[in-house]
Amino acid sequence: MTFPHFHRTAGGGQVDFSGPNVRRSVLAVAAPMLVAQILNLLYNIVDRIYIGKIPGHGTLALAGLGLCFPLITLITAFANLFGVGGAPLCSIARGQKDLNSARTILANAWFMLMACGLVLTLTVVGIVFHKPLLYLFGASGDTYSYAAQYITIYLLGTVFVMTSLGMNPYINSQGFARTGMLTVLLGAVANIILDPILIFGLGLGVRGAAIATVLSQLLSAVWVMAFLTGPKAELRLVLKGFRPDVGIIKRILALGTSSFVMGFTDSLVQVACNSTLSAFGGDLYISVMTVINSVRQIAQTPVLALSDGASPVISYNYGARMADRVRAAIRFMTQLGFGYTLLIWGLISLFPETFIRIFNPDPELMAIAVPSLHIYFFGFVMMAFQFSGQSVFKSLNKAKLAIFFSLLRKAIIVVPLTLLLPHVGGLGVNGVFLAEPISNLIGGLACYITMRRTVMPELSAMERAKSAR
Repeated sequence: MTFPHFHRTAGGGQVDFSGPNVRRSVLAVAAPMLVAQILNLLYNIVDRIYIGKIPGHGTLALAGLGLCFPLITLITAFANLFGVGGAPLCSIARGQKDLNSARTILANAWFMLMACGLVLTLTVVGIVFHKPLLYLFGASGDTYSYAAQYITIYLLGTVFVMTSLGMNPYINSQGFARTGMLTVLLGAVANIILDPILIFGLGLGVRGAAIATVLSQLLSAVWVMAFLTGPKAELRLVLKGFRPDVGIIKRILALGTSSFVMGFTDSLVQVACNSTLSAFGGDLYISVMTVINSVRQIAQTPVLALSDGASPVISYNYGARMADRVRAAIRFMTQLGFGYTLLIWGLISLFPETFIRIFNPDPELMAIAVPSLHIYFFGFVMMAFQFSGQSVFKSLNKAKLAIFFSLLRKAIIVVPLTLLLPHVGGLGVNGVFLAEPISNLIGGLACYITMRRTVMPELSAMERAKSAR
């Protein structure tokens, strides 16, 4: 597949990754990404806030929504498989001034996202098998109806989710971070407006929340495709004469597998947590875990945005063989991430009730959510090292290491501990919440130390080779 050569200099909102100030380049991408990440939270967070406040049904409806998280997370994982998997390859190709290869990667990623979205919609790991899956995830006779109402509608919009989440990284990888932010802004604002109208105004309840989310994702998907096929994009999505390239798809899969594994293991952890909590504590504890997961998403969003913002800068300069700039971006990302996670851990520890009340003020839920939140977030600062190391591995196309550390923290540490600890020393439900901080400590340090020992020597060798020329 060939494309006409097209190049534009930095301008019109496009960030120059080769600029003299690495920190400024990282922040120029990370700042709009932070806004986008926060807005992206609103798709589901706003649903949870409104659902948790449905008169007489809020707590059970919230538990029902929490039971849907594994399927929602799995769909996001597939979007990241081809989105996050191909975007760093595009950035590396841009750094090498090979725009034809970058465009080919973009087109093949779009093809796989659409194919995967259609398969997921038709099979539903979903619509057909949702009932046994929800009961496997910990549903009860009281919570199943709420979960089924939400997930059967949400799954109909799978292609929209795949397009908006999966293709937006290709806008950011070109330096158009503000445009990428607007992708999420459009959908989030639509969701905020539609949720109260459909949930309360039309009396649709949980179904209304799902309809609002699907319509919002549709709007975001239209925006993404309009930009990537329009004249402003440096890497345009050209479908005329397109044929899938198996070699490129394999490269995207190799790098995207780490992000997919992260999402898949997140889904696995949610299943393990909900099913164990259902057995040891009942529906109320599933509601508590839904709230805690929501607080965690809020807490980790800025550090995720920072690592996502640093990723295209790292990839571009790695492709351009600018080792000093890669090292500076890694250092800045890690230092800022550590400072932020330390601050947010302190705030959550001091004011847990404030965070919990965002979703549900029920006194019975509050009584058990506060101590559970303290256990779950203990040592949250260690997540900065996990995010930093994982981001570097993905940015430099070190797929095997990225995949391994995705599996280590969740599948190898969290899931077994979630199933085992409740049976140890009478820990019960506290064992479920304790698994997270243990995994943060072990997984975070192992990932970061390995990154330092593998990447830094390579960058030093790159500098020596450059100076020897």
